[in-house]
Amino acid sequence: MSIFTGAGVALVTPMHADGSVNFDKMKELIEFQIANDTDALIICGTTGEASTMSDEVQIECIRFAKEAAAGRVPVIAGAGSNDTAHCIALAQGCEKAGADAVLLVTPYYNKATQKGLILHYTAVANSINIPIILYNVPGRTGCNIAPKTVAELAKVKNIVAVKEASGNLSQVAEIAALVGPDFDIYSGNDDQILPVLSLGGKGVISVLSNVAPRQTHEICENFFKGDIQKSCQMQLDAIPVINALFCEVNPIPVKAALNLMGKEAGPLRLPLTEMEPQNQERLKKAMQEYGIL
Repeated sequence: MSIFTGAGVALVTPMHADGSVNFDKMKELIEFQIANDTDALIICGTTGEASTMSDEVQIECIRFAKEAAAGRVPVIAGAGSNDTAHCIALAQGCEKAGADAVLLVTPYYNKATQKGLILHYTAVANSINIPIILYNVPGRTGCNIAPKTVAELAKVKNIVAVKEASGNLSQVAEIAALVGPDFDIYSGNDDQILPVLSLGGKGVISVLSNVAPRQTHEICENFFKGDIQKSCQMQLDAIPVINALFCEVNPIPVKAALNLMGKEAGPLRLPLTEMEPQNQERLKKAMQEYGIL
């Protein structure tokens, strides 16, 4: 049940000035991504500002993206929640909207135990038929999925992958050692694409891909072709712009970057605010030096 290999974009959600979703610009962003070899679309994740969306709007975004993609690349829906019953309802809604898979962040704020995580994810998995990618980002949620817990969840038929954004490569290595070859690991950090691939990873779920889709795809492609040196150099070349894209909390900088590129991603929804001027200058300079502005 492998979903994709390579670089999947954690797509921003473009907004009108009033904060409503700009579906015309979403269509343009999807076409830009597909034209530049993105391997999957991840809709309404952290970068897509799902935390400020109603379920109805979130599901409508999934439905729209699925229609726009028209089968050219998989559409993966962010559908996580800190309430298992809510997560089930949202995941079922995404499945009905046509999602090819769901990305489920760990329950945030509650700080579930490892047993709680197993029960939570298993309950959601049993409620849908499409594949699930676990999303481990303890810096945001206050909750870490331990490698042994990932290995236990990998036994569930439709839990097929993990997006590892802990930043802990030792943890990634332990997961890779515990799970079988049929369970996929995706880097959740753009500055760790190559290291995760070297540990058997299948690709990346990327913020960088919003502004540099072909380059991010090629970091993975070159690795899988065996040109490790080129892949490594591309990873290193991208570090300054990656750092600039995270100099304020995601997705503040990446939306600013797209707006600088003329992609008209629009504003952010509160409590996120526009980028500080000095940080925007840093971002602009990094993008210019990287050759995308």
